[in-house]
Amino acid sequence: MKNTLETTASTPKEAQRLQPYRIIIIGLSVAYAVFFLLMLWAAYRNQLPFDWLASRLPYYDKLGHLILYCIPTYLGHRLCKHKHFQLGCRLPVFPVLFMLFTIAEEIVQGLSPYRTLDTVDMACSLIGIGMGYGLAQRSAKS
Repeated sequence: MKNTLETTASTPKEAQRLQPYRIIIIGLSVAYAVFFLLMLWAAYRNQLPFDWLASRLPYYDKLGHLILYCIPTYLGHRLCKHKHFQLGCRLPVFPVLFMLFTIAEEIVQGLSPYRTLDTVDMACSLIGIGMGYGLAQRSAKS
C-alpha cells in the first residue's frame, strides 16, 4: 500500500509540533472505539439508552447513524495517516475497511431478534462514512 498524501513532518521541529495532535487523535480513537462497541453491544441486547428520543425527535436513529459512523471514519482515516491503496482506482484504507464492516454488521442485524436489516440505516451509515472521509481529507490539506 502506498500513502499517496504526504503526511510526514519535513523537519524534526515540525515532527515535535505534530506529536501532541497524534496523541490526541489516538486517545479520541480509543475512547470512541470503546463507546462504539458499547453501543453495538447495547443494541444487540435491546438496551439502547435512547428510547426517550423516539417520541421527541423523529428519525433520531438515522441522524445517529450519520454521526456514529462519521466520527470513527474521520478519526480512523487520520489515525491511518490518510493512507490509500490502488484497486482500479485510489481508495482510502480505513474508510473502505470500515464500510465493509458496516455492511456486514447491518446484514447481521437481520439475524438478531432485537434488530432489523434496514437499508435506510445502511445508507445513513455509508453517508456518515463519506462525510467522515471528506472531513479527514479536508484536514489533511490544511
